[in-house]
Amino acid sequence: MTVKLNLITPEEAASYLGVSHRTLAKWRCIGSTTIPFIRVGKCVRYSVSDLDDWITKHTQNKVEA
Repeated sequence: MTVKLNLITPEEAASYLGVSHRTLAKWRCIGSTTIPFIRVGKCVRYSVSDLDDWITKHTQNKVEA
């Protein structure tokens, strides 16, 4: 059975998250966030399901009064 990942470029991932691709590159470089990424040779790719998981884990529903 072959599992196909929906991999996207850093530019697409940045757009998906609503940040600049430079911010995403900085986060990747200094390790300030834990967004998983995949290296394919020299290319970096992100899995859409990993991005969705990261968004879910970092979603805050608390309302301050």
